[in-house]
Amino acid sequence: MPCPSKSDDLVFFVSGRKVIERNVDPEVTLLTFLRKNLRLTGTKYACGRGGCGACTVMVSKYDPVLAKIRHFSVTACLVPICSLYGNAVTTVEGVGSINTRLHPVQERIAKSHGTQCGFCTPGMVMSMYTLLRNHPQPSEEQLTEALGGNLCRCTGYRPILASGRTFCVESNGCQQRGTGKCCLDPGGNDSSSVGRESDICTELFAEDEFQPLDPTQELIFPPELLRMAEKPEKQTLTFHGERVTWISPGTLKDLLELKAKHPEAPLILGNTSLGPAMKSQGHFHPILLSAARISELSVVSKTSEGLIIGAGCSLAQVKDILAERVSELPEEKTQTYRALLKQLKSLAGQQIRNMASLGGHIISRHCYSDLNPILAVGNTTLNLISVEGARQMPLNERFLAGLASADLKPEEILESVYVPHSHAWEFVSAFRQAQCQQNALADVNAGMRVLLKEGTGTIEDLSISYGGAGAVMVSAQKSCQRLIGRPWDELMLEEACRLLLEEVSLPGWAPGGKVEFKRTLVVSFFFKFYLEVLQELKKLAKFMPDSHHYPEIPDGFLSALEDFPITGPQGVQRYQSVDSHQSLQDPVGRPIVHLSGLKHATGEAIFCDDIPTMDRELFMVLVTSTRAHAKIISIDSSEALELPGVVDVITAEDIPGTNGAEDDKLMAVDEVLCVGHIICAVVAETNVQAKSAIEKIKITYEDIEPVIFTINDAIKHNSFLCPEKKLEQGNIEEAFEKVDQIVEGEVHVGGQEHFYMETQRVLVIPKAEDKELDIYVSTQDPSHVQRTVSSTLSIPINRTTCHVKRVGGGFGGKVGRPAVFGAIAAVGATKTGRPIRLVLDREDDMLITGGRHPLFGKYKVGFMNSGRIKALDIECFINGGCMLDDSEQVTEFLILKLENAYKIHNLRFRGRACMTNLPSNTAFRGFGFPQGTLITESCITAVAAKCGLLPEKIREKNMYKTVDKTIYKQAFSPETLIRCWNECLDKSSFHSRRMQVEEFNKKNYWKKKGIAIVPMKFSVGFAATSYHQAAALVHIYTDGSVLVTHGGNELGQGIHTKMLQVASRELKIPMSSMHICETSTATVPNTIATAASIGSDVNGRAVQNACQILLKRLEPIIKKNPEGTWEDWIEAAFEQRISLSATGYFRGYKAFMDWEKGEGDPFPYYVYGAACSEIEIDCLTGAHKKIRTDIIMDAGCSLNPAIDIGQVEGSFIQGMGLYTTEELKYSPEGVLYSRGPDEYKIPTITDIPEEFNVSLLPSSQTPLTIYSSKGLGESGMFLGSSVFFAITDAVAAARRERDIAEDFTVKSPATPEWIRMACADRFTEMIPRDDLRTFKPWSIPIA
Repeated sequence: MPCPSKSDDLVFFVSGRKVIERNVDPEVTLLTFLRKNLRLTGTKYACGRGGCGACTVMVSKYDPVLAKIRHFSVTACLVPICSLYGNAVTTVEGVGSINTRLHPVQERIAKSHGTQCGFCTPGMVMSMYTLLRNHPQPSEEQLTEALGGNLCRCTGYRPILASGRTFCVESNGCQQRGTGKCCLDPGGNDSSSVGRESDICTELFAEDEFQPLDPTQELIFPPELLRMAEKPEKQTLTFHGERVTWISPGTLKDLLELKAKHPEAPLILGNTSLGPAMKSQGHFHPILLSAARISELSVVSKTSEGLIIGAGCSLAQVKDILAERVSELPEEKTQTYRALLKQLKSLAGQQIRNMASLGGHIISRHCYSDLNPILAVGNTTLNLISVEGARQMPLNERFLAGLASADLKPEEILESVYVPHSHAWEFVSAFRQAQCQQNALADVNAGMRVLLKEGTGTIEDLSISYGGAGAVMVSAQKSCQRLIGRPWDELMLEEACRLLLEEVSLPGWAPGGKVEFKRTLVVSFFFKFYLEVLQELKKLAKFMPDSHHYPEIPDGFLSALEDFPITGPQGVQRYQSVDSHQSLQDPVGRPIVHLSGLKHATGEAIFCDDIPTMDRELFMVLVTSTRAHAKIISIDSSEALELPGVVDVITAEDIPGTNGAEDDKLMAVDEVLCVGHIICAVVAETNVQAKSAIEKIKITYEDIEPVIFTINDAIKHNSFLCPEKKLEQGNIEEAFEKVDQIVEGEVHVGGQEHFYMETQRVLVIPKAEDKELDIYVSTQDPSHVQRTVSSTLSIPINRTTCHVKRVGGGFGGKVGRPAVFGAIAAVGATKTGRPIRLVLDREDDMLITGGRHPLFGKYKVGFMNSGRIKALDIECFINGGCMLDDSEQVTEFLILKLENAYKIHNLRFRGRACMTNLPSNTAFRGFGFPQGTLITESCITAVAAKCGLLPEKIREKNMYKTVDKTIYKQAFSPETLIRCWNECLDKSSFHSRRMQVEEFNKKNYWKKKGIAIVPMKFSVGFAATSYHQAAALVHIYTDGSVLVTHGGNELGQGIHTKMLQVASRELKIPMSSMHICETSTATVPNTIATAASIGSDVNGRAVQNACQILLKRLEPIIKKNPEGTWEDWIEAAFEQRISLSATGYFRGYKAFMDWEKGEGDPFPYYVYGAACSEIEIDCLTGAHKKIRTDIIMDAGCSLNPAIDIGQVEGSFIQGMGLYTTEELKYSPEGVLYSRGPDEYKIPTITDIPEEFNVSLLPSSQTPLTIYSSKGLGESGMFLGSSVFFAITDAVAAARRERDIAEDFTVKSPATPEWIRMACADRFTEMIPRDDLRTFKPWSIPIA
């Protein structure tokens, strides 16, 4: 709302520095202000919706109610800058710096190896720092809770928690801590075992070297803000922006008058609901009323009948208030409070709970609200207030449905919430099920309350409310009414389930999908409630000998009452220590800290978008197709070009050279092939102006048939991207005739989003002469970006220089796609003659870039009754999307790797890449192996079920045993594979735990455990020799310092650290004398993508070669002066005109594949491994808990065990996400629904196995590679399937007990929905089923 009035001054502090903003824009968030205005780029932009924690900062403010200073973590992307009046903000830069003093949090997260790409690290640091400001010696539970809202895609979280644990009060720490041993080791407390593995180390960092935490050294709360808070100015503050006015009254009276004057203006406190709605749904409000300065809204009062909580209290405060009340009152009075506490533990992350207010949560009335169903059944009253006076209103189903007669009047505000105590014989319970345990919106939640007649078990009052089971919260009033007067028994249970399913009815097309799962949860939750109340009645009956006799709960049902606890992982990391004769100065084989680790932790590591704004820089935003397959009739950008700040609209017509490849255009011409297809781009003075402009571009389409989304449709339409790939050995048809049994089955594997924390981004700077360009880009393949820009602009490659300092995660998603964004930005830069910055929002990144190929596989396996497999025929189809991209290579690799660890004499593998109208899928860590090998392992499981044998026995029986040849005739020795398998069986105590699992399953009906062990033979590298070449450039300067450059890119995998370890060993000087600046196409040309797990291998050989050349040149000088120092030798070499610069080169491993003959040596070597995982599932809800994982990985002779173990852990957890929680949902029109952390769930800190052990196989030699090391970037991905097969093992146990066929279609991911529906029982039987032909579903399966 444009307004001529003058704005007030906004006063707050940032890291001890006073900020006075005189013309603040209410639409600006704290994140934008920190990064753009204050140039504090340590706080990262990753999702923009408060869902990932990368932008976490600490806010401190004086609480007038409690008369103390509160410190709390918030996500800066959701905090409106205007809400910070009188507050102090601390960013990662204010915590510590490598140039002044590191804070212990920063030092420990880096030295505990808790950073890889480092993009999430500042957020992690700030969450831990805030925790320590409030609790200098936190418990492990507080640590896990504090980090619950922070996502990391690289590390697997274990080392981050390890760093935080060093501050914790040791509750269950290792008894042998600091000895290099661990009590979790087999025989770890037995002194006789110490000598047996004396060269095995279990410590990756030395805790006693850390500086202590000294709370007296922290930044103080600014005295000026303290004075302002103690004598608050009561006048109303107003901040006028271009479109929005922010009004912050100082008194409740003023607030009520403003609300009467502006009844449509929303009240804003935490902005956790309004913020995301304004960002992603386009909601707009010209006036915002802030209640932040109204202390009356945060008052809490205890009465004899209940608790009155101010509507302005944050959810974190509510949690503390309820916990305190529960500790003070008898159990019978706190039933509702306990139910609320249970939900608050898993509701969102800590930052959101710190920001979101109770009033905002209630008034938002989200259908998935975890608290509203409990508040509704708990007879909560809302205390409303306006200028007219106060009134009370029940928080009931009519209010939650938004009925006008039961809603706030426009001028009213919610002042407080009254939650009454519960009574004797009253029971309240809360339930929720989400995609993962924490920080995920519930699929369904429920609040249930029953009041029973004392001593009889007869229902006097019953109230049940569900969230997630409709567009609004649903109250089952009719069902509850009909059950009053009924005894609490089995008959009532049956009747209640029938009534609930009638009343809480979801149509098959309901938004959010999962309809049958949600229906099942409606009755499953009620059954849990039934059991919970019975158990409480049993307790009461002990004190009342004459009481009513209640139904017995079978022993096997008792475990259904226990929720899975939220715990952080414990575990051991084992690796072989270096040879005792190795020089102390030689860093190879030692757990050296990541070179950028400390800079990651202080926010001083510069990423692409942290580069300061250039003079005359423009911002680019892409315009993408809203149709899946259509002709472009016209593009009208006239309205957009009239908007202020808009400089140009770039289309395919502006490209001076080639517009990509014929079948893979950079920008659409005439036709779009998917939703998200790039059509044009807007360049404007600011990001906001560019985003406003794309709304004004009018594109007219004409739909084209057919529109293909699923693999099935592609097969029907014969729509493929490339010819079939096929490998065959033996005589498959003949073998099938001679076997005892044949099983056929299907496997569906969903896609996966890369979800690198740093989205795609590029900065293109045109130079004044010779058409030169500097390109700063987040990519795994700068040479590909360079070549693509060159051909797009029709200029020689030598005019373009690509710079890569570091990449905030890649996982294959930054191999091909950055070239597209770089080229489009380069067109904009050359056309306007100005620098262009292109930073994709998370939603656009997920929509446009594609990910892992979804797969549909069919298998036919023939075997003997002994379990020996004689014939295996697998046909795979992958969903490639609309363009070829890497789909042909993925198909090839998938087929080459399908056999995994098994020697089967008669094989036929076939693969096709389907062309569909989805964004083209691309390279992803593992490159087809994680999807394809799931089919092979599913065959093993199916054979085991048919033979009545355990899957591990079938695996052992069919594994390679002796030196042999693969299906493509490459020879190898499986000795290391067998060692990994046996070591994993041993270290995991597999056989004894298998028996314990079976024992548990006999005793528990509604909970089941599963255990699985999988072997792995992973082939490393590209299947072409030219892709294995590498170069390096090493300079020695006259002061003796060394600059190393090479062709690899730092993605978080520690390649630069390893390269300096190599150079240090070769030149025999410390790493501290060396430096790597960046990867640049100007220093090392014609590089290969950093991918396929061989970056350190090949670049290490190139660095080694360069160092050896230099050392050879220095030999005469060293011989002449053997006692001289390195500096002496270099000075002498310079005087004698000896070149101190050398190019190193590695010609590459030989690799080739002849698809005509079906044979070759496509891979330089294999990485072997094995993983064992144990899980427990809740058959009633589909939830699962990871109990333990043991991984044995063949790393050869590790260059850096800390980095290699980090790679194994990180890839395992990413694989675990692929197979359990990461689910992409598409609409029937081909629109991706899951476009951010709210809808797409990567593993969080609470998803890690309770015990997580990783061992690098000792004494494993690989003469081919640098120092016998192996590349471990990808191999751990597939080992995540051990969790998947442990889940299917538990599901099979449940199905056996229920006499249901064990052979079910294998679907990955094994989500709660899949687990619950596979554990079929009386509740899944009673739900209504839909005829899919009668309605259009909300989402479609594309695999």
